[in-house]
Amino acid sequence: MNNNVGTRPYIWGSWPAGSRFCSCCPGVSVCEQGVCAPPPHHNCPSSAPDVAMVKHFMCCSVLKNSWDQVSTAFWQRYPNPYSNHVLTEDIVFREVTLDNCLISRRLLTKTSRMPRWAEKYFPAHMGRSAYIVEDSIVEPRSQTMTTVTWNISHARLMSVVERCVYRVNPENSGWTEIKREAWISSNLYGLSRAVQEFGLARFKASVTRTMKGFEYILAKMQGDTPARTLAETAKEATGKARETALAATEKAKGLASHAHKKHYV
Repeated sequence: MNNNVGTRPYIWGSWPAGSRFCSCCPGVSVCEQGVCAPPPHHNCPSSAPDVAMVKHFMCCSVLKNSWDQVSTAFWQRYPNPYSNHVLTEDIVFREVTLDNCLISRRLLTKTSRMPRWAEKYFPAHMGRSAYIVEDSIVEPRSQTMTTVTWNISHARLMSVVERCVYRVNPENSGWTEIKREAWISSNLYGLSRAVQEFGLARFKASVTRTMKGFEYILAKMQGDTPARTLAETAKEATGKARETALAATEKAKGLASHAHKKHYV
């Protein structure tokens, strides 16, 4: 994955083998499997990651809308009532390939609130905003859309890489299945486990908001009025996210406190 925002996007595992170089190893062709994962999750044998240093999360969701509707709504997600943390979005690259695939790279600016237990360890300006790069490829022929996003701000503190694959649901061709994976890592000495726990909790909470936002935009596109009021669904989503975040924050706080005491022993 290339962190130079202005360059041609690299979609992990989506381009035909032999058509590109491995973005993790400049000048080196792709792995024999034809797939290279985003750093630090490279599939090359010479750079296999330490699994213990990375938190992995995976989930599958279903939207009761067709793939065509979902792939169209994807570009109209912002703004929505569940995405107040997204400040800006800019397309920095777009190309239609010879086989009619749409390749894009977007730069997003999001608010980035630091947990209270971490405020005493880091400067205040680190918690104001973050830049996110999103690469995507839409393949109409196979009805597949793949996105890879990762943060380029505060990456040494915490790196979050997300990969989503949108496909037609195998059990109902009128629905769309979303397979979502995320890898959270931190190189912060003494606090890496606490940071990872916080990052995982925040990511899980964001998934809830993302799906609610998707449903809201899809309903709006079709002129439908949701059966439940926005306030009710927002309250439910916030409650679930708060419960998840609270449990993980308490765990992260304990890990941070333990690391802090250990450092001074």
